[in-house]
Amino acid sequence: MIGLLGSGSWATAIVKILLEKKDRKINWWVREEEAISTLIEEKHNPLYLSEAYIDTSRTNISSDIREVIEKSDDIYLVIPSAFVDKALKTVPQELLRQKRFISAVKGIVPEYTTIITEYLREQIGLDYSQLCIVSGPSHAEETARQRLTYLAVASTNQEFAEHVRRQLSCQYIKTTYSTDMTGIECAAVLKNIYAIATGICRGLGYGDNIIAVLISNALQEMTDFMQYFSPMIGYGDFNADARLRQFESFAYLGDLLVTSYSQFSRNRTFGSMLGYGYSIKGAQLEMKMVAEGYYAVKGVEKIRQDLNIKMPIVEAVYDILYERKSPAKRMKNVLENLH
Repeated sequence: MIGLLGSGSWATAIVKILLEKKDRKINWWVREEEAISTLIEEKHNPLYLSEAYIDTSRTNISSDIREVIEKSDDIYLVIPSAFVDKALKTVPQELLRQKRFISAVKGIVPEYTTIITEYLREQIGLDYSQLCIVSGPSHAEETARQRLTYLAVASTNQEFAEHVRRQLSCQYIKTTYSTDMTGIECAAVLKNIYAIATGICRGLGYGDNIIAVLISNALQEMTDFMQYFSPMIGYGDFNADARLRQFESFAYLGDLLVTSYSQFSRNRTFGSMLGYGYSIKGAQLEMKMVAEGYYAVKGVEKIRQDLNIKMPIVEAVYDILYERKSPAKRMKNVLENLH
């Protein structure tokens, strides 16, 4: 049985994907009781991605996270990274360790400054064989409209990964398999930071030419970061895959491009609002959605400092968001020193 935790746009889109198999039923944790009532009555999520039809006759929707996990074998984790620890700490670890987790979270757990798979391994006690990553250029809005999308399914356990691929595959979702859990997860974290940088530049009035150079530099930063970061994770023999990464593939470059350029990107939108002159708090309140890059850059900046590597774009976004530096001055400095 499949369980899903989270009720945002991407969580709702994955529910829609999973229900494309007409004989499938799922358990779905939705925190807000009011949202559950509306979902059951109107068959649409009233808070996010309301255009996506949900067959609630095959969906057990509950505000009790423990109930959903108890009734499920495979758990799709689609909670914003800032709230993952708080949510899972309400569930006994012994119960969590009996399950397999598929993470579709694109962020860092702030309490531990770590990616989701490492959090699940170190804090919950799961084995790598119980973990899987789902990522790639996949805006929820396009999924709701059944537009063709590719997803990378990454796990050190190929049998589990193929199982997840079968769950997700449908007319408009195609999947590929990878063992590079660390790389794909890190790429998903970093691209949100670079999308904020792109948005800030857009809001400040910079054009396509310089933004293309910015994104090219972002890809190089991403490459450098993962060359240093991946060996710290300790995937054993699977770390050999780090040397074989093809950063031009859709799980890396593709995700970076769509998040930086798309009108659906909440991180780009958040950055654009800062460039237009919104305060950070004002932009967050206006959006009413979580921009994962806001939380991610704090963790990545700490890791960057620990590793003592240069990442000018990440440093600039951190300075703007947490040191309250001027977006115009800080990005001007970065843009004039690209290569």
